[in-house]
Amino acid sequence: MSDIQRWRPTIRMNQAVAYAGLFHTAGQVADTAADEDAEAQTVAILNKIDALLAEAGIGKSHILTACVYLADISDFDAMNRAWDAWVSQDHKPARTTIEARLTEPALKVEISVVAALPLQGPCA
Repeated sequence: MSDIQRWRPTIRMNQAVAYAGLFHTAGQVADTAADEDAEAQTVAILNKIDALLAEAGIGKSHILTACVYLADISDFDAMNRAWDAWVSQDHKPARTTIEARLTEPALKVEISVVAALPLQGPCA
C-alpha cells in the first residue's frame, strides 16, 4: 500500500488521497460558515480545493468529477455563481449536485472532487 499517497490527515480521515492516477478529496466545507451565504461558502471551499490540488502538483483543469452537496437546493444559483467564476471553462468536470443534510446547521455547501494525476513512468 506504499503507492497510496495521503494529504492532511485528521483524527478521522485524510483531506485527500491519491491512488492509481486518481486524486480524491474529502468533502470540503467552509471554515467560518456561520455568517456566510452559499456563494461565499462556495468560494471558500473552492479555494481549499485549489490548495489541495496544488499540493498534489495539479490544478482545477485536472478535475474529472465533482459532487456538490447543498443543505438547501434553493442555494443552487448562489453556489453556481461562485462555481462558474472558478471552473476552468475549457476543462469542466462532470458534476453532480444534490440536496443533503450537512453535519452542521451553518453549513450550506460541501464539495468533493476526483482529479487525474499526471502519468509517470515508462507509459507516460
